[in-house]
Amino acid sequence: MHNTESEYRQVIQRCKDLFLKKNKDYGTAWRILRLPSITDQIYIKAQRIRTLQETGVSRVGEGIEPEFVGIINYCVMALIQLRLFDDKRTDIPTTELETLYDHEIGQVIDLLFAKNHDYGEAWRDMRVSSMTDIILMKLLRTKQIEDNQGNTLVSEGVDANYMDMINYAVFCLIKLTIE
Repeated sequence: MHNTESEYRQVIQRCKDLFLKKNKDYGTAWRILRLPSITDQIYIKAQRIRTLQETGVSRVGEGIEPEFVGIINYCVMALIQLRLFDDKRTDIPTTELETLYDHEIGQVIDLLFAKNHDYGEAWRDMRVSSMTDIILMKLLRTKQIEDNQGNTLVSEGVDANYMDMINYAVFCLIKLTIE
């Protein structure tokens, strides 16, 4: 029997731990990035995962798991940037940053539980490669919305896409490390 909440929280804790350690090394220098730059960083990571899945060869010695962690953390950065849009600080105290991280992940977990209920944990039967493709599709959608200055006719905004990408990346890590 699977315990999705426990598995999910284990993955997120791993991501958060790395996020906070990198914050000690670099601070919040990422605050200088505009949203399209963060989206492109996520795209680079997702594209590398797809290349590794297709070729099976890594020339830099890291596998796909760290890239999924990176996708999650960059998506959290993007959500924080959206929340702090009018806040021009580039230096955010660690305690405040941790609170922001937890808040954004709390929103994402709420979305997960709603969708997981409606879809009956269908992700468990999906291939990691398919979820990688979905993340790439959501990135292309996000880039299009950004290119349209955030204007959509009937679609959700970039925040919903970042949240979905987090959930798919967590699902991939669950399938790769816990199942």
